[in-house]
Amino acid sequence: MKNDLFDGLKAKIAGKNLKIVFPEGIEPRILGAAYRLQAEQLVTPILLGNVEEISATLRSRGLQSSLFTIIDPADYEQFDEMVQAFVERRAGKVTEEQARDILLDVNYFGTMLVYMGLADGLVSGAVHSTADTVRPALQIIKTKPGISRTSGAFLMVRAYGKEKYIFSDCAINIKPGAQELAEIAIDSAATAKLFDIEPRVAMLSFSTNGSGASEDVTKVVEATKIAKDLRPELKIDGEMQFDAAFVPEVGRLKFPNSQVAGNASVFVFPDLQSGNIGYKIAQRLGNFEAIGPILQGLNKPVSDLSRGSNEEDVYKLSIITAAQALM
Repeated sequence: MKNDLFDGLKAKIAGKNLKIVFPEGIEPRILGAAYRLQAEQLVTPILLGNVEEISATLRSRGLQSSLFTIIDPADYEQFDEMVQAFVERRAGKVTEEQARDILLDVNYFGTMLVYMGLADGLVSGAVHSTADTVRPALQIIKTKPGISRTSGAFLMVRAYGKEKYIFSDCAINIKPGAQELAEIAIDSAATAKLFDIEPRVAMLSFSTNGSGASEDVTKVVEATKIAKDLRPELKIDGEMQFDAAFVPEVGRLKFPNSQVAGNASVFVFPDLQSGNIGYKIAQRLGNFEAIGPILQGLNKPVSDLSRGSNEEDVYKLSIITAAQALM
C-alpha cells in the first residue's frame, strides 16, 4: 500500500547513515524489518545477541549476515569503556561490578550505545515489556530539560495517510497531573510536526468549556493553562469533549471562540485508561492504523514495540525512530 506519509519520512532519513540498534537481534520480525531497512539504505541496523545464533538465523532466512553489524554484549571490545560511562551516568547508584552484570542485558547495552553516540536510536519491545525498554532509557538517556517524564503517542492514520492525527498519552502515564499533562501536550505537538501535521492540540475531558465540574475537569483546565503559558505560540485549547474537538459544527456550538475546537489534530487524553481505550476504538471501529507507541520527551529516540507487532510495524517504527534522531 502506497503511503505518502512514510514516503516523506523515508526521504528525510535516506542517505543520513543513521544507526538504529535492535536489542532483540534474534527475533525474526526484527531481522525481516532490519533487512528491508538495510536494503533500502534507510538506516544501518545494529543487531544485539549471540553472533553465531543471529548469523545462523539470518542464513536460514536466506539473508547474508555480512550485511549487518552484529554485537554480542558479552564479547564487546569497548565493554570496559561502556562500564565506566554507565557508572558515571548512574552517579554512584551502581558499582562497577553491578554495571558489568547490568550491561549484559541487551536493552541496557543498546541504550548505552545510543547514549555514547555509537547509535542514533533504539527499537525494542517485540519480546520485552515496556518497562524493560523504557527503564534503561529513563536511567541513561533521560528526559529533555523541562520534561519530567516520558510519554507515549500513537500516530493514527487512515485513507492512505491522507487523514492523520496524534493521540497521547496512550502508553505510559497512568494518572498524569496537570503539569505532566501540559508537558505531554507540548511533546505531542512536536511529534505532530515530525509527520507534517499542523499541531492543533485538544485537551480532552468529559466536559467542554466549563460544562462539567469535577477534580478531573479541573486538572485538564489547569494543564491547558500551564501548556499555554509554557508555549504561547502553540494552538492548545481545552477542556473539551472529543466531539467538540473533532466535529466543526459541535466545536462552534460548544466552544465558539476556540482555535482548536472542531479542527484538532492532536488529542491529549486526561489519563492512560481513556487514551488506551480511545486509540483502540479508533483502530478497531474506525479502521485507523495505529502506529506506535512513539516515546516522547527523551534526549535521544527510543521506541517501544508492542509484543503483538508484526514485521511491518517494526519497519515503520524504525523509520519513525530514525526521523526523530534528526529533530
